[in-house]
Amino acid sequence: MSTATSLSDFLRTRRAGLHPQDVALPDFGGTRRVAGLRREEVAELAGVSVDYYTRMEQGRVPNPSDTVLDALARALRLTDDETRHLRHLARPRRHTARPARPHRPREQRVRPMLQRLLDELTDVPAMVMGRNMDILAWNPAASALFGDYSAMDPAERNIARITFLDPASRELYTDWTACARENVAYLHLLAGRNHPGDPRLAQLIGELSMRSEDFRRWWAEHPVQDRTSGIKGFHHPVVGDLELTYETLRAADDPDQALITYAAEPDTASHDALRMLLAWTAPTATGAHRSAD
Repeated sequence: MSTATSLSDFLRTRRAGLHPQDVALPDFGGTRRVAGLRREEVAELAGVSVDYYTRMEQGRVPNPSDTVLDALARALRLTDDETRHLRHLARPRRHTARPARPHRPREQRVRPMLQRLLDELTDVPAMVMGRNMDILAWNPAASALFGDYSAMDPAERNIARITFLDPASRELYTDWTACARENVAYLHLLAGRNHPGDPRLAQLIGELSMRSEDFRRWWAEHPVQDRTSGIKGFHHPVVGDLELTYETLRAADDPDQALITYAAEPDTASHDALRMLLAWTAPTATGAHRSAD
């Protein structure tokens, strides 16, 4: 999918998700030909001409100003993540002309400091997420919670792929739908931010679109959200229900790698269940693991 097409889809879905009453515009009733706001209504809210906004939605404005993008973000009630996504789509990174050849991202290796942190984290499930949501490394506690990643083909160690294509994930997450939609939103964020034409990301999105009706439907909605922090519920086959807080930690100089940790609040049933799980699996899960790509 080209950047222009992604921008067009993004603007249309956001326009369709708003109604005149949401943005203090008069609604004179009657049946609307399209869902949500009309192009002329978005143009009015953003203070641009209808022709300009139409060309913007068609991806035919090569270098829109910060002022225009900020106005569109306000008009469409975009979140901070969505506003950054709009900027990436509207002004994709330009690259100097070179002889045509396939884009091959460098193979990722776990940053030494992140590996050291994994080695030290014995009571907290943790993993290192790499480019395109690939799982680069994990600790034994993560294997106890999510399953044995070392038994998987390295090409299949991907958070989004596992979530949508492994039936066990639907049983593991208390609210599988919310987790799955978060993954779709993060992949959209990556698609707008990463190198245009990343073949591995395109392959992942294509595979999930072909094999998962849920992914295909939610991808068309163009949600956008970063993975930062929150609370996830689990229904583990060994210890039952857990509620864990996750945090995503990124190095400022390498945003393509992130340490994701899952912890339970002290003195809670989830804390006791997590301790029980780690004690139960300790004899068979020792040491930290890294991807063997």
